[in-house]
Order: sequence, then C-alpha cells, then structure tokens
Amino acid sequence: MTTAHNTTPQYPFTAVVGMDDLRLALLLNAVSPAVGGVLVRGEKGTAKSTAVRALSALMPAVDVIGGCRFACAPAAPDPGCPDGPHGTGAVEERPTRMVELPVGASEDRLVGALDIERALSEGVKAFEPGLLADAHRGILYVDEVNLLHDHLVDLLLDAAAMGASYVEREGVSVRHAARFLLVGTMNPEEGELRPQLLDRFGLTVEVAASREPEQRVEVVRRRLAYDADPAGFAARWAAEEDALRGRIAAARELLPRVTLGDAALRQIAATCAAFEVDGMRADIVMARTATALAAWAGRTEVREEDVRQAALLALPHRRRRNPFDAPGLDEDKLDQTLEEFGADEDTGDDDPEPDGPDGGPGGEGPDGGGPDGGGQPPQEGGPEESPLPPEAELPHQQDREAPQTPQAPEQGERPEPESAPQGGAAGEKAAVGAGEPFRTRRLDVPGLGEGADGRRSRARTAHGRTTGARRPQGALGKLHLSATVQAAAPHQRARGRSGQGLVVRRDDLREAVREGREGNLVLFVVDASGSMAARKRMSAVKGAVLSLLLDAYQRRDKIGLITFRGTGAELALPPTSSVEAGAARLEQLPTGGRTPLSEGLLRAHEVLRVERMRDASRRPLLVVVTDGRATGGPEPVVRANRAARLLAGEGTASVVVDCEAGPVRLGLAGELARELQGTAITLDELRADSVSALVRTVQGNRKAA
Repeated sequence: MTTAHNTTPQYPFTAVVGMDDLRLALLLNAVSPAVGGVLVRGEKGTAKSTAVRALSALMPAVDVIGGCRFACAPAAPDPGCPDGPHGTGAVEERPTRMVELPVGASEDRLVGALDIERALSEGVKAFEPGLLADAHRGILYVDEVNLLHDHLVDLLLDAAAMGASYVEREGVSVRHAARFLLVGTMNPEEGELRPQLLDRFGLTVEVAASREPEQRVEVVRRRLAYDADPAGFAARWAAEEDALRGRIAAARELLPRVTLGDAALRQIAATCAAFEVDGMRADIVMARTATALAAWAGRTEVREEDVRQAALLALPHRRRRNPFDAPGLDEDKLDQTLEEFGADEDTGDDDPEPDGPDGGPGGEGPDGGGPDGGGQPPQEGGPEESPLPPEAELPHQQDREAPQTPQAPEQGERPEPESAPQGGAAGEKAAVGAGEPFRTRRLDVPGLGEGADGRRSRARTAHGRTTGARRPQGALGKLHLSATVQAAAPHQRARGRSGQGLVVRRDDLREAVREGREGNLVLFVVDASGSMAARKRMSAVKGAVLSLLLDAYQRRDKIGLITFRGTGAELALPPTSSVEAGAARLEQLPTGGRTPLSEGLLRAHEVLRVERMRDASRRPLLVVVTDGRATGGPEPVVRANRAARLLAGEGTASVVVDCEAGPVRLGLAGELARELQGTAITLDELRADSVSALVRTVQGNRKAA
C-alpha cells in the first residue's frame, strides 16, 4: 500500500541513533539510484523500517504529467503509457513516493488488474494500476522481503530487470514503465532470500541493537519524545533534515563530474575476482557505489577508500556459495587485494573537500552527526522501541524414569555408557562435524494440498498447469478462455448478438484451476543417543540431515528440529523458514545416552498439533532419523509403537531414514516405519544419485501398506 500523507510527521532520518552503515547505504542510493537499492538484514526491533521510511522525505521531488497514473516525466513520457498519449498536459511536482509491498499481497495488487470481462465483450483495456505503477520513479519497500511468495519474487525480478511491468491475461496485454529503488528489510532468523532476488539488491547492510548502555538510553529517550509530540519532535530536527537534503542535492549535481579512473577500476575488478562473486553485476554495482561515495564526500575522483567502502557494502551478500554460508567479507583479504592492485599515481589528494568539518563518507557530516550529516541534540527520543527480550524457552518433554538394562552391543562394538539427558553427564560426547551434503531424493506428502506455493508436494495453486475450470470464487483470477467461451456460446441468440463480438456476461466467466507444488512443514526428529555415536555414524547422519535441510531450502519448506537422547526430547529448533538456524543447531548437537524414541515421537506429535492450529493449510512431513532402537523408560518399544500409531492415526506423512549399520541388521527402523504407516529408506537410498536405490515417495509406501 502507498504511504499516506497524514498529519503525523515521519520520524526524522537524522534522529536515528547509530547504524552508520545503514544510513550511508540509503543515502548513497538517494544520491545515485542506479546503485540498485538496499537489503537491510538484522534482528527485530532495530529501527530498520523506521530508517527506510524516513528516507522518502529526503528524496527530491519529481515532476509528473498531470492526470497520469503512471508518473510519466514531462520531459520524456513513456510512449507506451496506458494513459497516453499525453500531449501537452499540465506539469505537477510531487514528493517522491514510497510504496510498501505487503508480504501477503496478491499478484493483481502488485502488477495491476485487467478487466477481462470488458476486454472480451467491449475490446476495452480497462486497467487498474498496481503497486509497481505507484512505485515508478520512487521507492518500493518490502518489509520481511524474505517471506515474499515466489510468484511475487518472480514479478519483482522481471520488473527490476526490464524497467517495465507487463500484465497479460489470455492475449490481452498492458505494459507500463516501472523503474524504482528497491529497499527490503528482513530478519535472517526467518529464512534467507532466493539468490536471484538477493543479487538484485545493490547493497546490503547488517544491523544490530547497540550493546552500549548510553546509546540505548538515547534511543529510548528520542523515541519517547517523538511519541509524546511527533510534530514538535520533527520541528526540532527540521534544520538537520534540511541540511541533509541539501547535501544530497549537491552530491547529485556533482555525480556526473566524478571520474572513475583505471586504477580504481582495476581494484574493483580484482576485488570481485578475489572473492569469486558470480557474474558482472557486482563489478558494476561497486563502480556505481564508489562513484556515489566520492560525490557524497564532495570529490570529483574516486579514491581507494571509496573502493574499499563500496566492497564492504556491495559484496557480502554476493559471496555466499550455499544457503548455509553467512554473509560477510574478510577485510584482511580485501585490504591485501586493494594494496596489491593499488595505483602509484596521484589519487586526487588535492581535490577540494566538501564544506564541513570532514566531508568523508564514513565520518561526520556538516554538523557532526554521522554519515547522514544530521547532528543530533542529545536530549530527544529515539527511532524505535528497545529490542525485545530473548524468546522464552519452550517447555520440553518431561523426563521419564529410565531404569533400564544396558543393551548388548553388536558384534565387534564396544558398549556405549549411558548418560543422563542434556546435562553434560557421563557418556555424553562432544558434537561432531557433519559430513559432506549431497543431493537428496524428493520426499512428497501424499494427496493434493492447498498450502503456500513451494516445490515439494502436489497442490492446488495460483500458478502451475491448468487441470480444469470453475466459476470464480471472488475476484476473477486466471481466466480459462475456452471454458468461458463454451459457457457464453449457447446464449448468443437470446442476448441479441448482431456483430462479430461475443456477448459475455459475468456468469459466463470461468477461472482456471491449476495444479502446482506447495511448501510443507518438514519436521526432523533426530536420534542423538549413544547407539548412534558408538557406531561412529553421527557425522554421516548429520550430513544426511544437512542435505535434507538444503533440500527443504530449495523447496521453500518450513523446518523444525527435535532431538532425543538420555531420557527426554528437545525442540532444538521451533518451526521456522530459516534452514540456516537448523544447520547451526545441528552442528552443535552433542550425542550420548539412552534412546528415548517414544519421547521424540510424542514431542513431534505436540509440535505438529500446535502448528496445525497456526497454519492448517501447510501439511507436515515427519522425517525420523534413527536406527530404530528404543531403550529409554519402561517398555520403550511398546511406548514407541504407541506414539507412532498416534501420529499415523492423524494422517501424518512420515519417512524413517534408517541409520543402522554393521554386518548384523535388526530392521528396527523398518518396523517403526510400518507403525507410522510411512516409508523407510537407508542413507544410501536417500541420495538422488544412488543407482541402486528405488524411487521412493511417501505416496508409494502408503499405497503398498
């Protein structure tokens, strides 16, 4: 939705405390929109959204043709504008818009809606512009951008690449310009972005709440002052806002005169090559950012420090090799590369510095207030609430009594001493590293779901292959043309058709029923007991789970992780979209103790019950990684089978990854899979490239059962 102009002033950009990198990145895009936008990553409650929303007030006003819904520039109107041709319309000046894209927005809300009924019956392209049209020549802001649905991401990618938006409905097409500054914020704990969209952001910054008490006090003080009197607070910062606005305008005017010399270009190319970033977009973004940095500092030549700062902003999110790599840059390696390819020639030290005490991009601005040039009176309130307290621990499954006779080890094995649960008691082993991940076979949930778009199980979705037609349920989605014509054809004589056009009524319209794939909730229940550790298999098991986590990331699943050992089970990771968090918890997982299989299954049942209430449309897939042994508590096998039947009775699709090894196999994992009415596969069969493995899915196993 478009930001409304109301009586409450926006929180001033210059009043934001700290976060120098974030403010600098936003200001560089204000100076040079060609930089390509900003992705802001950080924990909740760190004023990410506050700073982004405040940027729009600093952007210069734009001239538009009066009455044009697509913000055409008077000097160069879009020749294909749906509201054109414009002729000699009145020129209006308006503030730069900041348009917010809600995570749950529909496709029509983003790209616009085309009235198919009028298009078929009257031949009129009745088009209602969407958010991309509103954002043209402005800012498109996506909060929680990592949670954006895949089909919306695809539309954003197309618009960002082409500078235009296309809306097509059964051969009727509308095109309009859509060039905007893309700004996104996200909490990495909720999952990462698709690589294609990640690369579209020119710069990225990491933000975190300050750990300095004095700075936190200042944040709270300013926020309280703003909440008490927004207008008065904004008035007290008006001078700083005006000064910063003027500095942006001066830097924009200077930008075309900034020289990017061959020496700086060599450093940019060498840096991108040294960090092995994909493609050439990184080089181009670095060049534009370094040029903007020089203009921001009031210089006409790019220096080495500009190249260095540009690398720190443009490269961290482009050097990730897989989803589990944390963004970042080795600054020692960066300095070494810049020094190796540095220039001996003059770097423009004699260029005049900008007005003010420093003029540098990373130092204080004209009034001593940081890179934004906004000096701060110390007595006023702050940008956002103080960070939320740490999440409360979820209750764990209650420990149960476990007087148990130790199991006899298999031939050739040493007995594993048992231990108490999760407390560092005797028998616990330190965490071992995971084996190399591999490409896994796809595991499906049976039936046809209706969950969020993804890439795992069959589902009715808004995108996919057409399987039928139906009357529209609400607003018309994808038109099924042949079904619409068939519905209208028998009534043409009664409706008095006299020309070539088809007389179409609302009741004739049919929308397509499509089948695609959905994302699921993949809940991992991992055996971390001594029976796994004793066979030196935990590294391979972790490698398998890591591979499944990578598969879940690629298929847009939510994931959760339960581990069981000793006398209880632990929810190591509540269901989340962040597979990175799952990988981190898996890496730290210790082993040892008995095998309370029933506790792990009962904990899974409780987690799935809660998640079913939260999101009934997202179907679960239970993945139990174990050798099938049950040794914790009284009658461990009976209790484990009872828990398995409880899950099966609720229709939970399940897969048991059999980790049993050795020359003598008991087949306990297979028995567990039968109780779960699921399927059992070995670690070897889990590999997609295993020539000996059969193609197994949950559906196939349930049919066999």
